[in-house]
Amino acid sequence: MSETPVTITVDGQPVQVPAGSTVLDACTAAGVDTPTICYAPNLTPVNVCRVCVVELEGSRTLVPSCSRRAEAGMAVQTDSERVRHSRKMVLEFLGSAVELDQAPQLDPWMARYGADPGRYGPAPATMDEPLRVQDDLYIRDYDRCVLCYKCVEACGDDAQHTFAIAVAGRGFGARIRTEFDTALPESACVYCGNCVAVCPTNALQFKTEFDLRQAANWRPEEHSVTRTVCSYCGVGCNLELHVQDERIVKVTSPSDHEVTNGHLCIKGRFGWAYVHGGADSDQT
Repeated sequence: MSETPVTITVDGQPVQVPAGSTVLDACTAAGVDTPTICYAPNLTPVNVCRVCVVELEGSRTLVPSCSRRAEAGMAVQTDSERVRHSRKMVLEFLGSAVELDQAPQLDPWMARYGADPGRYGPAPATMDEPLRVQDDLYIRDYDRCVLCYKCVEACGDDAQHTFAIAVAGRGFGARIRTEFDTALPESACVYCGNCVAVCPTNALQFKTEFDLRQAANWRPEEHSVTRTVCSYCGVGCNLELHVQDERIVKVTSPSDHEVTNGHLCIKGRFGWAYVHGGADSDQT
């Protein structure tokens, strides 16, 4: 027997959602476009970025909509002055500490809330982390990392169960690291690339994308994306082939697919270079 649906009020509008839904689910059902960074539909919410906060009637503090369960009778405001100010400050703080130039999905939110990271200085005060290019599959640029934990979740209980990475350090010294900061090829990483797939700021990115960006030849607006089925085994994982200049430049998977939920193994994610033949086929 299914549980009774829950009705809450979002910006004055009654919304009914299934039991167990979050406030974010209710906001989405109400047609409210809510900014998120650390949230992904195929990962467990960790509510660390706090850009999705809403004002809950009777609550002293703003609450993260991505993880707060909807309860009958709740009344939330998604666009109050308090909410707008909080979201603006979160976006400004992030933009003042990390490079967000490869996170264009944040630009509309910056504009909507009038966020101006430049108020804190002409350039982001990053930690000057060295660029880590340790293999031919993906790179790590931690000066772009906003510590959203999505890569940690994808590597852990939510998908791969490898636990090759975690947060090391505290405060401003917190960073995503392999065990004992081991070089990636010598770590527990199995190169599924699920961490790359969920990264919202390109701190983790395909080596193919990185190389094209370095050559000023990365043109995502021209990409064709074709869905197909991975041919390596019989599981039936769906692949999205991103093609530029008639060459595959990266592979993703739809997060709403019932088999993959956006996750892949090393073969599905990186084992496509053989399509082009020649030296590129040595990629995996």
